[in-house]
Amino acid sequence: MTLTEALPAIRIPRIRRIDVGIADLVPLLFLALVAAMIVAPGAIAPYDPLQENPELPLAGPSLAHPFGTDYIGRDLLSRVVAGTGATIAGSFIAVVIGLVVGTILGLLAAYFGRATDSVISRIVDVLLSIPTLLLSITIIVALGFGTVNAAIAVGVSSIAVFARLARSEVLEIRNLPFVEASEHLGAGHLALLFRHVLPNSYSAVLSLAALQFGTAILAIASLSFLGYGAQPPEPEWGLLISEGRNYINSAPGLVFFPSIAIVLTVMSLSRLAHLVRMKIG
Repeated sequence: MTLTEALPAIRIPRIRRIDVGIADLVPLLFLALVAAMIVAPGAIAPYDPLQENPELPLAGPSLAHPFGTDYIGRDLLSRVVAGTGATIAGSFIAVVIGLVVGTILGLLAAYFGRATDSVISRIVDVLLSIPTLLLSITIIVALGFGTVNAAIAVGVSSIAVFARLARSEVLEIRNLPFVEASEHLGAGHLALLFRHVLPNSYSAVLSLAALQFGTAILAIASLSFLGYGAQPPEPEWGLLISEGRNYINSAPGLVFFPSIAIVLTVMSLSRLAHLVRMKIG
């Protein structure tokens, strides 16, 4: 087969125009608000998230304190806004670790096959056989508590998911005629991997990354809730829920408002993942 004959077979994902409706606009606007809370939390939070007010412990929602106050009088809205950066930053680190390492492993396993595929596949199988939360806790115990270490732990636990998807996508592309033609024309392994195979298999992986972002938020918040992530007095969504559970009867807002922030963010990211899949699929 000549190069001219092979070129029409190249399957580059097309960027398509997607009409954004109300169902898509609301999640995107909420994600824009989340981004604003990360970039400029001081402009949105009405108070210092660490400022105590012993005269207003467990106050209900009011004009002065829309989300109420916690057990030592700290403004809950300010703490939810300030905690956005810690939760999202940790989730971003986790997704980047899983995306980069998992994609590389899946790419190598599918492209080289045989022994390489067998070794990487067994590693992936071991990672998939361990519950995500249990694996994350084990890694944190080894590294130490904290948001960054929790992010690393969640990222390591998500490598297998990205590797499995990347491997399946690359296997589909690896033996297409245009890849074989480039190989016969003398293209090296790196050129084949990064100029032909990877660009034709990244769409599903990027869609998974957006979806995995929501999963990472839940994992980071869960670890902080259990005491393995962020430590007091740092405001973080999971930690806020953990602190508020002791007062759920007298001040349910301490649990409700951080929880609703997590739920809305994860749902919005899920919708974003759907848009990404439609856009580049």
